[in-house]
Amino acid sequence: MSLINRRTWLKQASMTSLPLLMTSVINAAETSGRKKLPVAAIVTEYTPNSHADVLVGKILEGFKQQGGPGPDLYLASLYTDQVPERDLSRALSLKYQFPIAPTIEEAITLGSNQIQVAGVLSIGEHGTYPNTPDTNQKMYPRKRFFDEITATFKKYNKAVPVFNDKHLGYRWEDAKEMVDTSRQMGFPLMAGSSLPLTWRRPALTLPENCEIESVLSIGRGHFEAHGFHTLEAQQCLIEHRKGPTGVTAVQAVRGRQIWESEQQGQWSRSMLQAALDAIPNVAKGNWEEILKDDSAFFHIDHQDGLKSTAAIVNRLGRHYAVALKLRGRKKPMATWFKLELNPPFGHFAYLLKAIEHMIHTGQPAYPVERTLLTTGILDAAMHSLAANGKRLETPQLVIDYKPGNWPFANQQMKH
Repeated sequence: MSLINRRTWLKQASMTSLPLLMTSVINAAETSGRKKLPVAAIVTEYTPNSHADVLVGKILEGFKQQGGPGPDLYLASLYTDQVPERDLSRALSLKYQFPIAPTIEEAITLGSNQIQVAGVLSIGEHGTYPNTPDTNQKMYPRKRFFDEITATFKKYNKAVPVFNDKHLGYRWEDAKEMVDTSRQMGFPLMAGSSLPLTWRRPALTLPENCEIESVLSIGRGHFEAHGFHTLEAQQCLIEHRKGPTGVTAVQAVRGRQIWESEQQGQWSRSMLQAALDAIPNVAKGNWEEILKDDSAFFHIDHQDGLKSTAAIVNRLGRHYAVALKLRGRKKPMATWFKLELNPPFGHFAYLLKAIEHMIHTGQPAYPVERTLLTTGILDAAMHSLAANGKRLETPQLVIDYKPGNWPFANQQMKH
């Protein structure tokens, strides 16, 4: 199916009112009793198991993507930046009768002269985009999406909540401008990973204003794409500690530099072992051999004097864990951030519930400053790797914020 042209789009938008769209969706699914609010999804691509699929698909087909209960949202329109061979959006548009917009503006206005949605999901993940030549960062168009979304808000003199999937952008400057713009325009902005919302085994939370002596987190995958998940898992825990939350320096090391940094006291094997002990089915053997290839350690100096490490250790497993040692305790504690690694990727349902909360209430479920900080750490780490492990001062990351208390999947808390 070819992209809907402007004439067909305007005709469809004029013939189909938002109340009718809402009624048809409410009648087709179980609801919690409150109205389903319309959202526009702005995505790079919509292919099987892409972030568009595991988020927008749950709006269309329920949290399990097999029918049944879903969020109190409905998809009013979709914009796809790319349409690869495995595209799902065109068939889903026919099945669920939502329009595919030729532009971001028209996805938000439904081709009319006003904002027609209650929220926007910007999902700039997956698709064919270039990498930066020096730091190998994927140049996803998250900032471009955001700029076109906010230009539409300005044009029609109305702004609605926006969710930005994963880190805010590959460049710190873009991320900072996005958050500043949301504040200036006065609309709620959320961003980030599904890791802070997924299951924790055990269900670890930290007491407010605790004091932490050391932190080591484990992740896997591409240093940028998955390193971000590792940073978010760590930050959602340590943001509850006493003192400021900012970061003053970042260094990312590989190969022999990993062991040199251990000798310099930047990380310890006992903390690495504590994180590994929380994870099932990790690789066994000689660590020097296991970590010599395809691994990177991000060393982070925090504003309050805490030093932490996010270790991307691809030959140890497919999992994420965080180990922490609190002041006054003899042994570190650790938790495994458990993901559902097959469809329907249920951890994204918990992320979607947080997005739903923001769109219905106008209040972010957790602060965007967390993701602004982790975005900046990640950008600095990628530049440090490109500079052969150079330590980078990060005065721009002295970001202080109050942590949120939105529950994760298995936390005994209700909102």
